[in-house]
Amino acid sequence: MNTSVTIAGVTFQNPVMTASGTFGSGMEYGEFVNLNRLGAVVTKGVANVPWPGNPTPRVAETYGGMLNAIGLQNPGIDVFIERDIPFLKQYDTKIIVNVCGKTVEDYCEVVDKLADQPVDMLEINVSCPNVKEGAIAFGQKADALFDITQEIKKHAAQPVIMKLSPNVTDITEMAKAAEAAGADAISLINTITGMKIDVHRRQFALANKTGGLSGPAIKPVAVRMVYQAAQAVNIPIIGMGGIATAEDALEFILAGATAVSVGAMNFVNPYTTVEVVDGIEEYMRRYQVEDICELIGAVK
Repeated sequence: MNTSVTIAGVTFQNPVMTASGTFGSGMEYGEFVNLNRLGAVVTKGVANVPWPGNPTPRVAETYGGMLNAIGLQNPGIDVFIERDIPFLKQYDTKIIVNVCGKTVEDYCEVVDKLADQPVDMLEINVSCPNVKEGAIAFGQKADALFDITQEIKKHAAQPVIMKLSPNVTDITEMAKAAEAAGADAISLINTITGMKIDVHRRQFALANKTGGLSGPAIKPVAVRMVYQAAQAVNIPIIGMGGIATAEDALEFILAGATAVSVGAMNFVNPYTTVEVVDGIEEYMRRYQVEDICELIGAVK
């Protein structure tokens, strides 16, 4: 039984990854999760300089999910290279570094610093809805997405995954722009912009007013967008958005995703990722699927 998948020349032992921003670099999850069981660890977003993030409160529970407006708080690329990469290299899992920035130059600076580092792929976050400095524009305008993708590809030593925003009118337009600019893969979806109001205090639940909605509530939207993107482009897709079980993950794979990422559910149940890996294997045995690749995009 083969569970391995290959994206842009990188082979993963199974299609299950962590979603950026929900797993750190795996350090705090090490006592719960055997990182050797995961296809890849996708790190929290890393910028060229330390970012403090948004003011608190910046997380709120909602029905079927959560809102966050963390604002990509991170210690910066230098600390990440010194601390996080050596930690992850102890494990037999692929390393995908999520890169964030405020300008094209910011992104390229991080990509340049990672060029000689032992990481497998880069995931470029152009779609975080909580950064006011304009990063949102890259992920919501096809021409801006094309330009930043093309520029990053000139600097990148590793294959590049562009992480797409769902906060657009037509996801296929964005997927095609990323592909045309040379992206090696795309990942989707990022969070959907949402809002919560505390009716008793008559105030916004988040200091940022809006935040990114994640969790099971967004899964049907995410599956639909992954399916649409898979019909529109020929590059591999990493699907995410509300995955809580192996069945959820398999929906994305059947819709056309080569791999999947588990996000918000890591906060609810830190064992989710490994349970999804086990559940996919169990499904394959039950339905006598010899190779996971038989399932990718099997639903037309």
